[in-house]
Amino acid sequence: MVSHLSHIVLIALEVLLIFNLLIVVHELGHFLAARWRGLVIDEFGIWFGKPIWRKKIGDVWFSLGSIPAGGFVKLPQLAPMEAIEGETEDRTEPLPCITPLDKIIVAFAGPVFSFLLAVVMATVVWGVGKPVDEFNETTTIGVVKQGGPADKAELKAGDRILEVDGKPVKRFTGPLQSVTWRIVRSEGETIPFKIERDGQILTIESGWDREENPKWKRKSLRKVQIGPRFIPSIGKVDPGSPAAKAGLLDGDIVSEVNGKPVVDISDFFEALGTNISNPVKLKVQRGNTPVEVSLQPAPPKDGAKQPHLGVAWGRMTLIHPTPEEQIVDAVMTIRNMLDALLSPKSDVKAQHFSGPVGILKAYYNMFESEQGWRLAIAFSVFFNVNLALFNMLPFPVLDGGHITLAIIESIRRKPMTGAVLEWIQTACAITVMTFLAYVTFFDVSDFFSAKKSPPPAKATPAESK
Repeated sequence: MVSHLSHIVLIALEVLLIFNLLIVVHELGHFLAARWRGLVIDEFGIWFGKPIWRKKIGDVWFSLGSIPAGGFVKLPQLAPMEAIEGETEDRTEPLPCITPLDKIIVAFAGPVFSFLLAVVMATVVWGVGKPVDEFNETTTIGVVKQGGPADKAELKAGDRILEVDGKPVKRFTGPLQSVTWRIVRSEGETIPFKIERDGQILTIESGWDREENPKWKRKSLRKVQIGPRFIPSIGKVDPGSPAAKAGLLDGDIVSEVNGKPVVDISDFFEALGTNISNPVKLKVQRGNTPVEVSLQPAPPKDGAKQPHLGVAWGRMTLIHPTPEEQIVDAVMTIRNMLDALLSPKSDVKAQHFSGPVGILKAYYNMFESEQGWRLAIAFSVFFNVNLALFNMLPFPVLDGGHITLAIIESIRRKPMTGAVLEWIQTACAITVMTFLAYVTFFDVSDFFSAKKSPPPAKATPAESK
């Protein structure tokens, strides 16, 4: 129990460390640019809430808050925020004027620093590698749900998908050139699949369906009920488990069960069955050597349907994309998401985006993996690019809004009046906070839905899409 709690605390600390790093670096860009341009800086704070440490160095207050959630820089000349934050500094003299160019440079520095951090992290990923699931690097169908839309359209296990909805695909899941994304992003009554089957190229029109979720959960997206071919390769064997006692090793690929050939994880479980009274004869490929072992399954655990083996299926492989490839992929992912959001025929809505809770949960899931830091750094490349681009939106409470107001000021040759600026900032702040609260509601509902659902077995095949 203590060990499990320590594990949770360690992962939580890792999540807070990397999340705060990304936010503080963004704010550091504003701080350094403000120093360079000679702006008044009231405070540079790490974390929010009641300060647990606060000290004035020179003319700037530096603080450490009690809520570990990023950081901030108070720049009263950039845009007065009294209506939102309240007056925090007593001034005996009016603030000196600054030019629109000063405002643009200081506002732009935050996104620039986020982008530069993305480049640094992408360079690290290029060197140490990005983990990818072996089964995801395929477009071959491994399972077709009986009675589902794909089954009715006569798509079959073993079909290699070349195009979905007229778009080429290179992988099964993910937001770029993937089978699942093109299914979700389709807008027609049917979805055309261009496939290769037995050396022939065929085009098959499939229907689609979606689950009916309660209103407090995210709306289900389109599915045709297929899953990728999942070669029964062993990613990890738990010590002391039935698999370990049988002599199975990390990296083994199961090729036969009781003399029956298997090419997909679904074949493996079909051949394994639910009988745990007798040992199972397995033939595995270990490197270039075939090996035979005898495996005695144990009763199912944690609500699973299959016998307990103590195996995590699916090997992770490392790829080394260049920094340029990673940045381009991040930009294209954001473009695809916005394109889906703004299309009136798309099923993708604002509720399908994630806020801080969803992002923190994603990081937590990554750090649970043995490849946690590699996964987290690779994801942070996307997060930093997203943070930079999101902050460039022309809302006055965001960096892009400050830039927009500075451009308007340079055209008018005078700043907006305080009352007008205060009204615009308040309205935009309410809009942004409402959006974040909206997506956070669904992030939290996802969390509690997962807590209520029985945990899946380690060896469950990938969910059909």
